Amino acid sequence: MDYQSGNVLADLKGEERMEPASITKLMTGYVVYKALKSGKIHHDDQVTISEKAWRTGGSKMFVKVGSQVSVEDLLMGMDVQSGNDATVALAEHVAGSEETFVQLMNEQAAQLGMTSSHFTNAPGLPDPNHYMSALDIAVLTRALIRDFPEQYARYSVRSFKYNNIEQQNRNRLLATDSSVDGVKTGHTDSAGYCLVSSAKRNDTRLIGVVLGATKERDRFVASQALLNYGFSFFESRKLYDANTPIVTARIWKGQENELPLGVTQPLYVTVPKGQAPQVSTTTTVQPTIIAPAQKDQAFGDIVVKLGEQEVSKTPLVALQEVPESGWFGRMIDSILLFFYSLFN
Repeated sequence: MDYQSGNVLADLKGEERMEPASITKLMTGYVVYKALKSGKIHHDDQVTISEKAWRTGGSKMFVKVGSQVSVEDLLMGMDVQSGNDATVALAEHVAGSEETFVQLMNEQAAQLGMTSSHFTNAPGLPDPNHYMSALDIAVLTRALIRDFPEQYARYSVRSFKYNNIEQQNRNRLLATDSSVDGVKTGHTDSAGYCLVSSAKRNDTRLIGVVLGATKERDRFVASQALLNYGFSFFESRKLYDANTPIVTARIWKGQENELPLGVTQPLYVTVPKGQAPQVSTTTTVQPTIIAPAQKDQAFGDIVVKLGEQEVSKTPLVALQEVPESGWFGRMIDSILLFFYSLFN
């Protein structure tokens, strides 16, 4: 997936539900980062390690039951060491219990449009009802990089030492490809070997997802191949800036007569190299817009095509609020709208 445009460049069974193992921690991280951003928790909070967190099986940060560990150290333990104990401790700190935190994970997945994912635990332990798709993982990774760039930097840290135990980041691509700066490995016997990778070369960032590899080495080889393929054969172009008028629509019965429409995020398109001249855009606007209009309310779409093939469809939204006008203005516009509708 190209990070800027969200376009999928290569896909095999991308929407199939799979066991994600510790890739799950990307969603755990997203929910924790959101709590940090809102001020609900803080990096220097001291978290008391519960017996449940301490007893959680699988990979560990090796925190001690009853000890106090800062949120920042637990984040390093989760993101770098992939510690299941650190992950459960963070979930309990944010939501009071892991069970409640899992509800937040599923709610967040729905908000991000992850239609083939469901979580039953925070670290990614095997469970028949715990699954993600490769496409959903790419969508989540893109949102994480976009929404929390300062937190994303942690995924490129090569090692972390806690309790006199230093553990290496399991993502070998960090050492073999200088353009790679994340993201997360995962492994259980049932899930196989998994890797989400991301690399930036010049102004292009790509996200790769490999799930279910039978050998540890395979996930790195396949991920490197995906990244090299994307960088070699595709290019991204920015079509429109965020919050800049693309079209201006007539709005009736409002305190303004014109409503600027645009996109909330920069609009990019990713196409095979050399085919950028074949890109075209078409805007469709709701025929009759009546005030009030809320900022970011959708009133149309912008469709991007490569030749005759539709590449993306993005909502055109109001770039400003337009309140309803007074009764006299509404009456005048009602009369004008009547005659306008006769001829349009």
